[in-house]
Amino acid sequence: MPTVVLMDVSLSMTRPVSLDGSEEFQRKNLAVHGLNMLFEHMASNYRLEFTTLMAFSSLWELLVPFTRDYNALQEALSNLEDYDKTCVESALQGVSNVVQQEWGSACPCQVVLVTDGSLGIGKGSLRHSLQTLKQRGDDKKFPLPFPFPTKLYIMCVANAEELQVTDAMDNLEELLRLSGGDGQIFTVDGPLCMKSVQAMFGRLIDHAYSPFHAVLHCGNLSSDVQVFPRPEPVVMDEEVEPMPRVVSTDLEIVGFIEIADISSPPVISRHLVLPIAVIKEVDEVGTGATDELEEEPSASQMAGKSPNFCVLLHGSLKVEGMVALVQLGPEWYGMLYSQADSKKKSNLMMSLFEPGPEPLPWLGKISHLGPISEAAENPYGEDDSKSPFPVQPQVKRSYAQNVTVWIKASGLQTDVQKILRNARKLPDKTQTFYKELNRLRKAALAFGFWELLKGVADLLERECTLLPDSAHPDAAFQLSHAAQQLKLASTGDSQYAAFDHNIVPMHTDFSS
Repeated sequence: MPTVVLMDVSLSMTRPVSLDGSEEFQRKNLAVHGLNMLFEHMASNYRLEFTTLMAFSSLWELLVPFTRDYNALQEALSNLEDYDKTCVESALQGVSNVVQQEWGSACPCQVVLVTDGSLGIGKGSLRHSLQTLKQRGDDKKFPLPFPFPTKLYIMCVANAEELQVTDAMDNLEELLRLSGGDGQIFTVDGPLCMKSVQAMFGRLIDHAYSPFHAVLHCGNLSSDVQVFPRPEPVVMDEEVEPMPRVVSTDLEIVGFIEIADISSPPVISRHLVLPIAVIKEVDEVGTGATDELEEEPSASQMAGKSPNFCVLLHGSLKVEGMVALVQLGPEWYGMLYSQADSKKKSNLMMSLFEPGPEPLPWLGKISHLGPISEAAENPYGEDDSKSPFPVQPQVKRSYAQNVTVWIKASGLQTDVQKILRNARKLPDKTQTFYKELNRLRKAALAFGFWELLKGVADLLERECTLLPDSAHPDAAFQLSHAAQQLKLASTGDSQYAAFDHNIVPMHTDFSS
């Protein structure tokens, strides 16, 4: 998950901070100290993640493009210049442009906005931007929410009391809400000083950049691994009392399965898995960070001299064309597999399935799978000519019922046009007309689509007024009757909107 660091270099960041018994510092100096601490942590624990540094005042500037070279990021911090007033909106637009140009709109990203809480002055200030949100055209939309998944962390080099004197905190909270709410505002506890700013950035590291260490088990073999990025807690909407599900630090491989059988399953996230021994060897060898992923040695190359189960597993999965099913927690599973970044480099990846005992319906319940040796006969056949998947359900489902589903507008339009065609052929098509009308009525009631019933009623009344003089008198009575019944159903009154009720043709005394 790449990180964008957005540094405020406006004049308000040059305000002095008096520190007891030492020289005078600016707020910018405290912010740089906190960011250096963050970069040092990431260089040790997040070497594989990409980070970029941007500066902003009334305009924005890309100081360091996405890189793994944290020395370059720290050097750019030491050469920051001071500019004019604060304009957060233009800076956020710059973040959107930089991320989309490098990663597109599908890659999740973390944005760390470092500021002193000053909103700017006049037009272009954050206060003015938020006040004019509803007065903008499509060509001048506010950049939040970003078109890509984002977590916004606002680091204020100010304490909460200072921000609450004005409306700064309210505006920053609104900014966080517009971003999607995934993030947090951090403020300094106590007086401004190096130690308090360091503690604030320490809370950010604990919250968003703490490494995820786990132990990967397979029988009697095990390996200490680190997972990038850190797996997020998952909340299932279907549960009566939703509780966050977290990935266990003990990952147990429960079996292996061929890639063809598991195909391309739906997953909620993907992660890179590296053995801890390999990460330590990378640090000891001192390969240095690089912008080119292909130039960095793979885990298998780095751990060539150290026996490691994780490296053995990676190589085996790659050669055999299989995946390992891994248990992440109670009734929660994922898969480990080899993914090639280039012709020479591949990584051990872990994908997380939806929590539940049966995340992939064609495999059945994961707990019911077992080794081939325990089967009465080889489920793949003697010559691998068949497959036990997909698992057939014990109860055969019936698909005899014709359920109305409108996925696209064209499907709904077709059903309405069918009713109108039959309406113009009344009374010859009376039975077909009411059959199609009742089918649409039931679907609209099931979806709560009351406006559709009212709209079709208006169309039928219009058709009644357009009937030619040669039309059968019964046609007008049937159209008016059907329109009235639809209007009554559109009110939601249980007497007329019963799902099982059918509109029946109106009885008339007209003869041919």
